[in-house]
Parts: sequence; structure tokens; C-alpha cells
Amino acid sequence: MLRRLNLAELDAAAALLHGGGVLAYPTEAVFGLGCDPHDRAAFERLFALKQRPLTQGVLLIAATFEQVERYIDLATVPTEVMRQVRSSWPGPHTWIFPRSAAVPAWIAGTHAGIALRVTAHEPAAALCREFGGALVSTSANPHGQPPARSAPTVADYFGDALDGVLDAPLGGQASPSVIRDALSGAIIRA
Repeated sequence: MLRRLNLAELDAAAALLHGGGVLAYPTEAVFGLGCDPHDRAAFERLFALKQRPLTQGVLLIAATFEQVERYIDLATVPTEVMRQVRSSWPGPHTWIFPRSAAVPAWIAGTHAGIALRVTAHEPAAALCREFGGALVSTSANPHGQPPARSAPTVADYFGDALDGVLDAPLGGQASPSVIRDALSGAIIRA
């Protein structure tokens, strides 16, 4: 049964994630689907809900740089690049980095890198803080459908197949975050 949670129930939302659940939550522009990135069964459920091929990667969202640092192969990222990235965080900026051995293979799909964002959107950041780490973040919609922009739309899309939804406001961005390659600066998604 789909649990509707509010910001006062972040502990319950984090417990759901720690228990292998898949949760929808608000991000800067759309609702995202998330799970523990190290729980392969939860990750596979999330992809089944989205009807998305496992070869496609997802990004990880976090509240602080410290929550994503271990996923970056820092030895391959120039200091100036890290300064630029860190100056953009927290914020609606997603960067693709060379991934470290800490990244579970299923997170990146067939991609060589890992997409990471340190969010400034307080409901999503609060969820990451309560969870104690970075979370999978992919738009809450079946593959090919428009991303959900409200908790009722999330419920319409997934119903009781989804474990929960954190019903809180979106961050006011018109579209999902721009994704850039950290090393080349190339825009992957505008």
C-alpha cells in the first residue's frame, strides 16, 4: 500500500528506504523515485516500476559533498574542475564524474561515469540527511511519460506498487537539472 508521508515523517521515509523500499520524493523540478543505491533488489524494483532498461544509469542526489565524495575517482579530476563543481553545489547542477570503486555497477548502467548532484532543495536534502547518504534519483514516471510534478500524479502512475511518497513542495525549477560532464564541461542534458 502506498504510504503518503509528510516532512514531519522523514524518519519513516528513511526507514522505508533502509528497509529496501522505493520512495517518490520532490526535487527541484519534478518528483523523483529513489532507493538505497547499494540495495540492488530495491534498485531493480525501481527500474521495473519505471519500465526502464537496466542499461540506463541514474544519478545520485545528496545533501552534502561528503555524501557523494566517495563515489568520485578524485585522482582523475583536476583541482580546478572540483572547485568549479563545488562552487555550483548545493544547487540544481548535476555533474558526471569518473566513478570510484564505491559505485555499485548497476547504478551507472552502461555508462563509464557517475552522475551526482548536491541539492539545495530542502525537502530532498532533508531526506538525504535523515537517510544518512546519497539516494538514487530518477524522475517519477513510467519510461516515456511526463515526469510527475505532484504526489497525486505519482500515485496515479504507480499506485500501491510504490512503497511511499514524500508529499512536499517541488523546488520551483521549470525543468530537471542540467547534466554536465565534469571533465569536458559538455552538456549531456540541457
